[in-house]
Amino acid sequence: MDTGSLTPMWLSSTGQTLNTKLIKYTNALWKLMQTCHFSLSHSSDGLLVARYHKQNLYYEESFDTPPKLELITFDTPFAGKFGLIICFDILFHDPTVALVKMGVRQLVFPTAWMNELPLLDSIQFHRAFSLGANVTVLSSNLRYDKLRMTGSGIYTPFSATFHHAVKGDPEEGQLLVATVPVLGPVGVNSVTESLSPVDAQSDHCHTDGCADSPSPGSSYPTFKATMRRDLYWFVLINETQGNLTVCHGTFCCHLQYKWTAHDKSKELYALGAFAGTHNSSQCYALQVCAVVRCAGLEAKSCGQKVEEAESKMDFRLEATFQTDYVYPSV
Repeated sequence: MDTGSLTPMWLSSTGQTLNTKLIKYTNALWKLMQTCHFSLSHSSDGLLVARYHKQNLYYEESFDTPPKLELITFDTPFAGKFGLIICFDILFHDPTVALVKMGVRQLVFPTAWMNELPLLDSIQFHRAFSLGANVTVLSSNLRYDKLRMTGSGIYTPFSATFHHAVKGDPEEGQLLVATVPVLGPVGVNSVTESLSPVDAQSDHCHTDGCADSPSPGSSYPTFKATMRRDLYWFVLINETQGNLTVCHGTFCCHLQYKWTAHDKSKELYALGAFAGTHNSSQCYALQVCAVVRCAGLEAKSCGQKVEEAESKMDFRLEATFQTDYVYPSV
C-alpha cells in the first residue's frame, strides 16, 4: 500500500485477523533520506520468523552493509516460501537474483522508491522485474510527493494490481488486494551461471570508453543525449513504420515498428542504446534499449522526463544482452 505519511513502520496486512504473515519495515534511525534498513516477518501468533538487513544501501550513511550477505526466506502455509528484499536491492544480483536462483518465487519488497522517469518509475520497474524474473513481487512503497515517492503494487508474471498516486491525491494511502497464483520452484534454477551480469569493473563499454564509439548499425543519423545522467546514442523514429538499429559501441538495439496512432506535430520519439557503468556514486553496470518520447520536438530533448504520451505503436525491440537478467518494461 502507499503509506499516507512519513512513519518508521508499516504493515502489509492485519495478520491476526487474516491468519497471515506480518511484514514490518522499520528504520531504527529514521531520517528523511535514510528511509530503509531492515524488515521483519512475524507469524500470525506474533512470533518473529525472519529478519533481513538491507544489503545495498542508498545514501544511508548511518548504516553499515551487513558483514555477510543475508539470503532470508520464510515459509507460509498458504503460499510457500517468501524472500525478503528492500528497495535498492532489487537492482542487484545479491540478494535478489540469488534468492530467485534458490527457487524463491515470492518476494516481499518494502521500499522508499523515488520515481525517475523515463526508465525507473516504481510500477514500471517492479512490474518489469516480476515479468523478467518470473516471480511475484509484493511492493509496498512510501508516499512522499516531495521526493517523488509513490507507487505500490502486487505483481505476478500474469497480472498486476497497483496504485500510483499523483500530486493532489489524498495521502491516506490505498490498500491493494489481489488473488495471486502460488508459484512453485519448478524452472527457476534453469537460470544458468554461464552468462553473468556485466561487471561494473570490467573493460566492456565503460561510459568513458564508449561515448565516442561509432554507431555502425544504423543508416539513419544518430545523436547523443543524456538520460538518467548516462550518455545514450539515439536515432529518431520518423517514419510511419520501419526497422531501426542504434548501437553504443558493440551493443546494438533493433526496433521493428508501426505507428497505429501518432501525430508528428505533437510528439517526437527516439530509439536509444546505452552500455556501460551508470554515472552515479552508486556504481552498477547497465545495458539498455529504450523507445522514449522526447520532452519536446527537438532531438536534444530526448531522454528527458515525460509523464504523458498519446501515440500508439506496435513494435518489437530486441538486443543481444551479456546477461540473463533482462527486465522488459513499458
